Amino acid sequence: MPDRPEIVCICGSTRFVDEMSTANCDLTFAGVIVVAPGVFLSAEEREADKSITNEQKTALDALHLRKIDLADRVLVVNPGGYIGESTSREIAYAHATGKPVSFTDPV
Repeated sequence: MPDRPEIVCICGSTRFVDEMSTANCDLTFAGVIVVAPGVFLSAEEREADKSITNEQKTALDALHLRKIDLADRVLVVNPGGYIGESTSREIAYAHATGKPVSFTDPV
């Protein structure tokens, strides 16, 4: 029996903020420590072509890999089976570091 709660890292496209929030809530109520993306652009911000800089994206991507390092396993939030480039990279990293990976939807 571990001396701490399980830690799960949520991965997926940040366009699925609502689905990620639901998964975070469900896991948290189940007694799991959740680490997840911390920056989401609203639909209005995306439509107004507001975005993060390339430097910020690079830093956020690297930070998310460190979150995977902290986790016991990874949960990919992938409505409709969607997995983008960044999420594919995170899945590959999780596999390379021996982290189990599960999905909310079939791939």
